[in-house]
Amino acid sequence: MAGHLPRRSCILQVVSFQLLSTKKRAPAGRPSLTVGDATFIRNGPWQPRTIMNFAARQKLYRRIEKQRGSKVITFVTSDRTGMETQIAPDCVNLFVELLDEIGPTSKISLILHTNGGHTASAWRIVNLIDTFCDEFEVLIPLKAMSAGTLISLGADRLVMTKQAALGPIDPSLTHALGPQVNTGGMAQRVPVSVEAVRGYLDAAKGLGVQDPNILAAVLMDLSKQLHPLVLGEIFRSREQIRYLANRLLVRQVSDETKKNAIIDFLCADSGSHDYTINRREAAAMGLSIEKPSVDLYVLLKNVIDSFTGELKLLQPYSPQVTLGTNQVAQYQEVRGLVESTKGGCYGYVSEGTLTRTVIAAAPIAQEAVTDQRTFEGWKRLP
Repeated sequence: MAGHLPRRSCILQVVSFQLLSTKKRAPAGRPSLTVGDATFIRNGPWQPRTIMNFAARQKLYRRIEKQRGSKVITFVTSDRTGMETQIAPDCVNLFVELLDEIGPTSKISLILHTNGGHTASAWRIVNLIDTFCDEFEVLIPLKAMSAGTLISLGADRLVMTKQAALGPIDPSLTHALGPQVNTGGMAQRVPVSVEAVRGYLDAAKGLGVQDPNILAAVLMDLSKQLHPLVLGEIFRSREQIRYLANRLLVRQVSDETKKNAIIDFLCADSGSHDYTINRREAAAMGLSIEKPSVDLYVLLKNVIDSFTGELKLLQPYSPQVTLGTNQVAQYQEVRGLVESTKGGCYGYVSEGTLTRTVIAAAPIAQEAVTDQRTFEGWKRLP
């Protein structure tokens, strides 16, 4: 049925831990993890081998809640090649649902994994969480880039693993009048980096161009590549992101000079939107950074492995692979998660039918795959 997902079985495959008897305790000094009645001790290097569903992740969340004295919400947007999703307005209502279930509480821990997305949505999520708690922290197991970094700026502290990364917050704008590229025979709008436009104009000034007529010509040439309304939105977005960052940083940084230095670096001085900021650099910048304990790191690592398996983040999406040798195949892909122990799990789901067709074109017939998508959006998962 279109409105329901098939029930997923819970599979726990542990490679880096040894299962002890439920009546035994881990030897002193050995990192361990207890899930339900089972205790595991670490044998070797961490490997992404644990595959679980929401029911199993709930046990991990409850342990994190006990450790942190908080209520946990997890927000994951897929970075799977071919099935990427981002922070967007449609996820805000899901936070409303989960927060209503949690109710006012002293502390909320947001486990965040994202490549970024919509700036205004990130701002709204922070403000929503802030109205339900006295203390707000973001736990970053792997990455919180772009708009994810913006969310992180609004927390009281960031708990970052050694592999966790933040990134620049310079926004990219996708506009109805923006540039297009042809992908698979379909025209798609591509995002325009706000700082890339600024860099183009600054480059002209950096070359020593002072004549206002020449600078006007540079801007006119740019307007031929980008619609004037897009340019206007870009300049407005640049001012907006700095304003939002300044408002959000109040919880972590009070000194205005230090705050402006952080914003300058995140908005422009990092040089590239792909730049990554580890916890040591984040702390040196002046952000409030905490290292997770060994036990918390184990729990976060298992949470990562769980949603990596469920969202297939390490498997690039391929319609041909999904079809295999079949002519027709139905598919269902989970591309995002918003979940908590009390409010349940919502997933961003794409469902549809793939059909293999042959295009008879001289001199050689070509094979194509059509995608008839029947559903795409958020729904509650079992």
